[in-house]
Amino acid sequence: KVVFDANYLVLGLGDVYLGAPVATPIDPRHRLVTTKYNPARTWTPENAVGIGGAYMCVYGIEGPGGYQFVGRTVQMWNRLRITKSFTEGKPWLLRFFDQIQFYPVGADELLDMRDGFLRGQFEVDIIETTFKLSDYLAFLSSITESADAFRETQQFAFHEERVRWRELGLDEFVSEQEVNETQEEVLPPGAEAIRCTMPGSVWKVLVSPGEEVKKGDTLIIEESMKMEFQQLAPSDGFIHSVHV
Repeated sequence: KVVFDANYLVLGLGDVYLGAPVATPIDPRHRLVTTKYNPARTWTPENAVGIGGAYMCVYGIEGPGGYQFVGRTVQMWNRLRITKSFTEGKPWLLRFFDQIQFYPVGADELLDMRDGFLRGQFEVDIIETTFKLSDYLAFLSSITESADAFRETQQFAFHEERVRWRELGLDEFVSEQEVNETQEEVLPPGAEAIRCTMPGSVWKVLVSPGEEVKKGDTLIIEESMKMEFQQLAPSDGFIHSVHV
């Protein structure tokens, strides 16, 4: 009910994909706060709606993600054709300071909406309005008591959750496996160690021992912060060994 009652103000675009909104409820009494998945999911469905921290985002494409799911919606991006919502030079739906409000529909109805939305056969309801800071500050002043009560209830719930974590032994992570420190291999004369430039997960290893490479060739691809990073060869040479 809180998600459907809220008006989400778009504060940024491009959170997890081009045109994907970063939005927060205008009314502080609608601001749900959640933890993110750690580690992140390896797959998130297209057009999923998630909340991470106090922010709402719509995933424009399939991919990894860490926000908590609260629903699904129509597309935020359309590369296929120009429609009323996706105009020439603007294949994304939203703009800064747009307001988003959701309403419930059935699964089959949502699929029909998505299919028609990209073809221009269905359009979302768009109502022109004005956001005035002076009016908003007056609104916040008028709900001070109830907003404070909401935050107090929210903080109490956080405290109770942390107590449950401690009771279940989940407040601290202790590895069940002993981590043995590995000794770096002694390299032969003329060999150069190439180390990853940032912490992350090795997604692809593109070379093997004995293989010849040229300066600038991609050796491995890392995944970090939901992005891919290439590790390049700093010079011409041969691969001596690969350690992952």
